[in-house]
Amino acid sequence: MSISDFGQKIKHFLEHNETLFIATIIILVAFASFGLGRLSKIERQKEPVRIENPKAIMQAAAIVPDIGNPATDHPAGTSEEIFVASKNGTKYHFPWCSGAQAIKDSNKIVFKSREEAQRAGYTPAANCKGL
Repeated sequence: MSISDFGQKIKHFLEHNETLFIATIIILVAFASFGLGRLSKIERQKEPVRIENPKAIMQAAAIVPDIGNPATDHPAGTSEEIFVASKNGTKYHFPWCSGAQAIKDSNKIVFKSREEAQRAGYTPAANCKGL
């Protein structure tokens, strides 16, 4: 079967079954429209991606002018370290850890050393690297 024979068969089919062809096209367009509508609804419900700078967040909260990264920038126990805990919790965190960022500002307690946090009865958060 050549391409021209195949083209002739399609023309013959369309001439005799025009109504069936139009109905098929309408159904396909309807399904495609429904699918695109559902897809756009799903996309609107997604939370947009946010990139946050932990230093900028803590500076905006006026906790310290420049917190650095105590795990890498300062030796343990220096006065430049900053730790954050919740009044209602039992763990202390570095300010950029997810646990610290989840604490409401009204419940936040700031410690200048690990020892100060431990004396207040707090223990290191397991999910905060470097503690």
